[in-house]
Amino acid sequence: MSQTIVDTADGRSTRNGERETVPERRGSECPECAGSIHHDEERGERACAECGLVIDTDEIDYGPEWRAFDDEGDRRRVGAPVTTLRHDKGLSTTIGWEDQDAYGNQLSGRKREQLRRLRTWNERFTSKNAAERNLKHAFGEIERMASALGLPKPCRETAGVLYRRAVEEGLLPGRSIEAMSTACLYAAARQHGTPRTLVAFASVSRVEKLPVQRAYRYLSVELDLQIEPADPIHYLPQYASELEISDDAERLAREILEAAMEQDLHSGRSPAGLAAAAIYGAARLTNERITQETVGAETGVSKVTVRNRYRELLDAYGEARDR
Repeated sequence: MSQTIVDTADGRSTRNGERETVPERRGSECPECAGSIHHDEERGERACAECGLVIDTDEIDYGPEWRAFDDEGDRRRVGAPVTTLRHDKGLSTTIGWEDQDAYGNQLSGRKREQLRRLRTWNERFTSKNAAERNLKHAFGEIERMASALGLPKPCRETAGVLYRRAVEEGLLPGRSIEAMSTACLYAAARQHGTPRTLVAFASVSRVEKLPVQRAYRYLSVELDLQIEPADPIHYLPQYASELEISDDAERLAREILEAAMEQDLHSGRSPAGLAAAAIYGAARLTNERITQETVGAETGVSKVTVRNRYRELLDAYGEARDR
């Protein structure tokens, strides 16, 4: 009796209209040693558990695309999370810049040309108007500056939220995108307790210090940002890392600042200047070779400020120890 072979939609075949089962089609025994077949879902492979012969590779997973991250079985969609650092919150398609396939092989000239056209049209569709292009450019600047300054991701997310609020409330006309994005990142760094000086921001921004300072003041007033004065102690870790001082000197600098703050010496003074002066004073007490000029160059604080402040801090520290 003749048998009719019919191909189904999923690529499997049937005999006389009956669906062939997976064990019948693939076999449940190793063709080499007749051992049992082990299915590795993570790698998408079927291999022999006895001799290790790989029978099938790159299998397609027809299971659900959700994953459960807790015991309650909460089903969440796969893919990248929503982020405020994208003008479309990360919901658009991203086409990689590498002209390679999933296995790292180079694409043909025809495929490369097709990918270039797809990237061009994807760029046009993901930023359809001036507002989206504005956000896209600003968020790119925030990512670039935050990476150069070593700011954490939560700080970048907050900067993105502040800039989006500024756009929604119409604060951008008359001001450059670079100045406003730098001001948003500066405000976010202060809110998260990882402050940097305006000089440090100006060194990585595309605008000078004065426009950034004006944009920050305007932003803080219009958005009613409740930002407390920066704590000088928050500057210590980054300054200690840049100057490569010892842990003992950094610990002593913290004690010097705490003693000075108990006497309210930080009131009306630059937090960055106090932190730089405390590090210089601690380095002198621990006999570490470091000059005022080096401290000023690495921290962005003038050496005159370091010279004047460190003496006041050491006097306050000496009085605290005598008590």
